[in-house]
Amino acid sequence: MLSMLVLCKLQGSKMEMPLWLAKGLYEKKRRVLSVELPKVYRGGWRTVFGADPTVVDLHKMGPYYYGLGSQMLHFDSPENPEIAQIVLQTFIGRFRRTMDSSQNAYNEDTSALVERLDCLERSLFKAGQSGLNGFQQWEKGRSSHLTASSLVINYRKRKITDLQA
Repeated sequence: MLSMLVLCKLQGSKMEMPLWLAKGLYEKKRRVLSVELPKVYRGGWRTVFGADPTVVDLHKMGPYYYGLGSQMLHFDSPENPEIAQIVLQTFIGRFRRTMDSSQNAYNEDTSALVERLDCLERSLFKAGQSGLNGFQQWEKGRSSHLTASSLVINYRKRKITDLQA
């Protein structure tokens, strides 16, 4: 993740600082600073994500929705259980559509699909497209032959020696 900024209160003043710095300065005992919850993780947005997470443009809300959400759990907040639950439910709710889109958009312009995705979802989409492209190449006979994994080969060797013993 690139430098994500969070809004912090430090000695009566508010300032944005990199997440890594806020995590370093945050101490539960001394309360040097407090971190303000970004609006996308607050109650109103949690309701929207709970209703239908597929309609939200996550990239517009912050390109690292899942990463920042998981990092926000390091700071004490009574809302942490709800944040963790809604981030997980958002991922689950959007995962199938992301992967279906990556598998059904062969040789099509996918920019409209991808522009609304979080960075994690974009990498999943690319991995799905790569797998589909590899399969299409194999199906057309344009790829090298399939070979057994070294794990499978070693398993077979062990199994044969076990039977002989």
